[in-house]
Amino acid sequence: MTAKLNVNIDHVATIREARKTIEPSIITAAVICEQAGADGITVHLRGDRRHIQDRDIELLRDVVTTYLNVEMAATDEMIAIATRTRPDAVSLVPENPGEVTTEGGLDVIQNFETVKKAVDSLREAGIFVSIFIDPDTDQIDATKRAGAQQVELCTAEYAELTLSSRAAHGEGAQKAAAEVSRIAAASVHAKSLGLIVAAGHGLTYRNVAALAAIPEITEFNIGHNIISRSVFVGLAQAVREMIAATSQNTN
Repeated sequence: MTAKLNVNIDHVATIREARKTIEPSIITAAVICEQAGADGITVHLRGDRRHIQDRDIELLRDVVTTYLNVEMAATDEMIAIATRTRPDAVSLVPENPGEVTTEGGLDVIQNFETVKKAVDSLREAGIFVSIFIDPDTDQIDATKRAGAQQVELCTAEYAELTLSSRAAHGEGAQKAAAEVSRIAAASVHAKSLGLIVAAGHGLTYRNVAALAAIPEITEFNIGHNIISRSVFVGLAQAVREMIAATSQNTN
């Protein structure tokens, strides 16, 4: 079975917000991604509104015909927006105001009551709930107890290990392989609990194949690398190339 690909289009909005203008259109980007074969669209509505805006969520809900996944913090403000706009899925993520991008998985154990309250509200509204966590057994167990239906395993550490050519051999390759094994074990554990397994963060055309070969992972959320590639080959082609890269799982 081939894993689904949700394309994160946040950085189309990043370019738009750099000039506070109307282009490039986030709606056009979503339609192009869908037409190129993406299984869904992912966006992150951050508290500081650095890229995606509230109005974008409303428009995307009207336009996206595949699957709209909205990443957000487990705050009352965000849960209210989600229950009003009704995306297909909400992915609860950690958020620090000064961070360049999400820095790791949500600590469900330390924030259990807040997370469970958010999950309960979302599920009552009929919204599918995923939680973005590190590939850690205890965090997976807590995610299950909180009532989420899916875990998205943070692949940041693996991505960092595979960024440079040094990762292709020697100690770098061994560390990357060990991280793949850790993600695979976490995927097996999550699936054994009845959780759907997704993965994402920092994945590229060059490093995704090793994770696409893990049969328990049924969804990828990938953004920055696709948008970066689109500068040179166009968005539709960039999406098609990533679909090919994530289609290595033939189990």
